[in-house]
Amino acid sequence: MARFTFKLPDIGEGISEAEIVAWHVAIGDRVEEDSPIADMMTDKATVEMESPVTGVVVELAGEVGDQVSIGAALVVIETDAVEVADEVVAAPLTAAQAETAEQYEAENPGVEEVATETPSPLRGEGRGEGQPQAEPLATAPTPHPSPLPGGEREQTQTAVSPTEQKAHALASPAVRARARDLGIDLASVKTDSDRVRHADLDAYLRYGSGEGYHPPHASRAREDQPIKVIGMRRRIAENMAASKRAIPHFTYVDEIDVTALEAMRADLNANRGGRPKLTMLPLMIVAICKTIPDFPMLNARYDDEAGVVTRHGSIHLGMAAQTDAGLTVPVIRDAQDRNVWQLATEITRLAEAARAGKLAPSEMGGGTITVTSLGPLGGIATTPVINRPEVAIIGPNKIVERPVFKGDEVVRAKLMNLSISCDHRVVDGWDAASFVQGLKKYLETPVLLFAD
Repeated sequence: MARFTFKLPDIGEGISEAEIVAWHVAIGDRVEEDSPIADMMTDKATVEMESPVTGVVVELAGEVGDQVSIGAALVVIETDAVEVADEVVAAPLTAAQAETAEQYEAENPGVEEVATETPSPLRGEGRGEGQPQAEPLATAPTPHPSPLPGGEREQTQTAVSPTEQKAHALASPAVRARARDLGIDLASVKTDSDRVRHADLDAYLRYGSGEGYHPPHASRAREDQPIKVIGMRRRIAENMAASKRAIPHFTYVDEIDVTALEAMRADLNANRGGRPKLTMLPLMIVAICKTIPDFPMLNARYDDEAGVVTRHGSIHLGMAAQTDAGLTVPVIRDAQDRNVWQLATEITRLAEAARAGKLAPSEMGGGTITVTSLGPLGGIATTPVINRPEVAIIGPNKIVERPVFKGDEVVRAKLMNLSISCDHRVVDGWDAASFVQGLKKYLETPVLLFAD
């Protein structure tokens, strides 16, 4: 028998450690070559680790939620091969990982990997060996009651509390059976006679409790449920906290009449043929791409440490998407070069990949501005949190139908509030308000969206 130590390989450029978000094996399980053993999450993606050998798992690197450094032991597998030497073999890299490694070596000539002599702590068969056994706890002596004078002892043994007296309240078998079915203790039911009657039970049900009567075993309380914050939920928590801590947010909201835009969208969908159905989002993105050239400070990324704001020529638009695992932000590359139908197709593709957890690392980073929308759920207004290091995020809200004045007439209109949050270190309030007014022009006169 030989033991194979599977080390966590380099799974992305600049990644120094990864978080265990799921184990697919346990100690004692037999694994086959290329079968999944764990899911590891980095800042960019979740990667499934596969076993390079066949054998039995004898040690694991930690629990779900623990961090494992690149190159550290992830799992030890006992194989059927004859052990030749205590050599630890690193896991083979995938094609994408190999490309990353080659790029790293090209950028860092002369840097060699050094294997540490100190093994990383693993949990497995040998845990606990050599540890001192805990001594049994001392048992406290059982106290004995002090002797009492004969009269006091007799009074203590024969004394009966008022509650015990009430517990023996008289009631007919029918009343006792009804109280038992309702889960009512007869000792808590008041009566004006020498016995509890059905009328007393009725009064108790109506007035017996300040919060009302609840049937037995029907408590509205639920058990507390501690949930460990790991994986994507932890990444979201860390990113949101860092954004609110570092960025002085301000939010501007304005109302937009989208009656004409909604009518045009309905016409486009009625004649779309085999193309995807249009939602509000691709039309909103077209309007953003047409407005941004006049407000380049919004399509930017701010490097806090270097003190440099980079205004980007291309619009790589982040699209906040809700998944079962939490909020993720896939990126539409070069949104300014896509028409409304191409945007609709890309939005659908990225949303499906996000929900399935199949987004590539290149589809999740490098955004220059983000749009977040709750869709039909909407809301009157939102104050979205900026996706750092970007400097702006746009949030369209729910469309509502209300009466509005058009000259001297009152007409029915579809109205939508549009929110934008900006980094006040980079964007002034005047710029944000002017940008939204530019968006408003395109959204209220939608024919301009298709004018070059």
